[in-house]
Amino acid sequence: MIKIHHLNNSRSQRILWLLEELGLDYEIVPYTRDEATRFAPPELKEVHPLGKSPVIEDGGKVIAESGAIVEYLTETYGKGAYTPARGTDDYWRYAHFMHFAEGSAMLPLLLALYTGPLGEAAAPLHPRIFSEIDNNFSYLEGEMAGRDFVVGDGLTGADIQITFVLEGANANGLLGNCPNLARYLAAMQARPAYRAALERGGPYAYGPKT
Repeated sequence: MIKIHHLNNSRSQRILWLLEELGLDYEIVPYTRDEATRFAPPELKEVHPLGKSPVIEDGGKVIAESGAIVEYLTETYGKGAYTPARGTDDYWRYAHFMHFAEGSAMLPLLLALYTGPLGEAAAPLHPRIFSEIDNNFSYLEGEMAGRDFVVGDGLTGADIQITFVLEGANANGLLGNCPNLARYLAAMQARPAYRAALERGGPYAYGPKT
């Protein structure tokens, strides 16, 4: 059985969702952020040297980084349904958004989060940070026009990756001018597997409010 080391309010929620979409049996090992620092507990370093979540264990393998976990699970258990055929145009769109989610879109969101407590001391950085956020989300807004999924006509790993990014943005009021993204996010959060993952994973600050 797959074991997932799940930290509250983290990227590991997206892995719970994928496991539910795949209909796999799994065991959750829960961890809670420190109330003061919001850091992961040191026990996670006993699982993987980075001390971060998500991490999964499956058949003797220990896999960290949510993008790598998504690829492993979809390729191992997805039966071809969650990854476009390699070499196709859809595949390269899929690969782009798998990497875009963490490689481009998350960085300025994290910078905004990390510099927030600095107040005016971080003010010189804010124009660049928020221009990058606007650039990324304007791009995504255009890419999702008329689309129900990031790629093709069904859920792929790219949807799993992108949805968490949108949840982080939405929690900070950054989707107000992005109706395509708000529509898409609501549809992803309404999926039965997503809702089942919420029930299994416990309270999640970035989930739907109703």
